[in-house]
Amino acid sequence: MPEQRVVLITGAAHGIGLAAAERLLRDGCHVVIADRAAEAPPLAARYVRADVSDEAAVASLVAGIRETEGRLDGLVCNAGFMIRKPIGELSLAEWSSVLATNLTSTFLLVRAAEELLRKAGGSVVTVASTRAHQSEPDTESYAASKGGLVALTHALAISLGPAIRVNAVSPGWIDTHAEKLRPEDHAQHPAGRVGRPEDTAALIAWLLGPESGFVTGAEFVIDGGMTRKMIYED
Repeated sequence: MPEQRVVLITGAAHGIGLAAAERLLRDGCHVVIADRAAEAPPLAARYVRADVSDEAAVASLVAGIRETEGRLDGLVCNAGFMIRKPIGELSLAEWSSVLATNLTSTFLLVRAAEELLRKAGGSVVTVASTRAHQSEPDTESYAASKGGLVALTHALAISLGPAIRVNAVSPGWIDTHAEKLRPEDHAQHPAGRVGRPEDTAALIAWLLGPESGFVTGAEFVIDGGMTRKMIYED
């Protein structure tokens, strides 16, 4: 059994999840990554290919941690995706698939991992989005899933505390795909730049650690100030 803290991160083959895995590895954690990607990222982490929207897959994932690592100190529920379609073209199956991965997976993971997390006095971080509070057109399923995730976060914090802390991180524009960003993209942010995955990873690491021991049921918006900026068009 590893002596260091054990953290499970879902959706960590790229983007924010990958950055969180890299950060936690540097902090000395033993990291387990779960993702649907066929290939594991080049990290010193244990990789499990799993669809966390599937109940049986989640049960198997957590059982594997119980048998292999023997403990679980942190859970980062990061798996998610978007389908951008006019609502008249969005099928029920597509709607359900987004909610299953982005929202229901957190319920499945926390339910399966509750015993391990309680024993460790663990912490859960959900990765929501500023789209829980504001939207672009044709993003109904994604916005609903992220809004539900914020609500699920504080509900879990009340139900599972004080043994388990549960908090949400809601990123804004984070450059997860090495976009060709323009000066005006950065300038529109009060912080002066578009976010990087490492920004969110640092916040996740803090929320999993002992220095945030008095923090639970909270949502942390990390968006360079954009949701506080009043925007008018001439």
